[in-house]
Amino acid sequence: MATIVHTGEREKTSAALSSVIAAVGLTSFKLAIGLITHSLGILSEAAHSAFDLVAALVTLFAVRVSDRPADVHHPYGHGKVESLSALVETALLLITCAWIIYEAIQRLFFKSVEVDASIWAFIVMLTSIVIDFSRSRVLARAARKYRSQALEADALHFSTDIWSSSVVLLGLLGVVLSERFPGLSFLKAADAVAALGVAVIVILVSLQLGRRTVDGLMDTAPKGMDEAIRQKVAAIEGVRNCHSVRVRSSGPRLFVDVHIEADGRKSLKATHDLTKQVEGAVLELAPGADVTVHPEPASPKPPTHPPRA
Repeated sequence: MATIVHTGEREKTSAALSSVIAAVGLTSFKLAIGLITHSLGILSEAAHSAFDLVAALVTLFAVRVSDRPADVHHPYGHGKVESLSALVETALLLITCAWIIYEAIQRLFFKSVEVDASIWAFIVMLTSIVIDFSRSRVLARAARKYRSQALEADALHFSTDIWSSSVVLLGLLGVVLSERFPGLSFLKAADAVAALGVAVIVILVSLQLGRRTVDGLMDTAPKGMDEAIRQKVAAIEGVRNCHSVRVRSSGPRLFVDVHIEADGRKSLKATHDLTKQVEGAVLELAPGADVTVHPEPASPKPPTHPPRA
């Protein structure tokens, strides 16, 4: 079990670290090309990538802290930091979308921005798309494997960057076409219109992710899990009643408390064996969960008397 935990920790850290390295490389590349070409659009993308670097560092910190073992001050472990990190990333995504919407409206109605459609602009944006696609896949795969909200948020963040970069490419292509074909001058606004659509989609996805992270921070039980546990445990021979089932999550791990009523005349060993059976039944529904079973003596059944003649 320890080997599996350490392997998972290494994979999660490796995925987060690769995201940080990619963010550093993209930020440096875009900044250099932006300064060389004097392109405000590329410099804005460099600032965007610097923003992504902050998000990647937050994720790296979260996955490293979340895998620390439980201690006196954190008896349920440090998994909540993943939900907190995902919430921070959700906020960053929403701020980014607000900026995109503001800038798109400005470009559509209030100001004219000349986009530099040089070959270097196309190269840097295509490179950005390839790198973002690669790291978002790595992060998403690790997030699904280890049920990591922090990695899931990071994967979402960089998948939206693919759309953002594609919108910039669309805008660059529109500029090229409008310069070569005067009748297509309206294509100069293509990037702003597409950016609005992308921003709306990202906001909807971000709100869904934000809701899940808030549920995790508020100890919201997985839907239907408590009832499923109650029914499965109550069906075990020797369990007379199952009640006070509590389920909470801390990062990727579930914590389950179960109260059962059993025959109080049974030996301690027999009761212990029954609690182990209950624990096994719960683990079938929630693999890897931390299960606590509290046995209680059942109320004695009232004696039954034969009917009087």
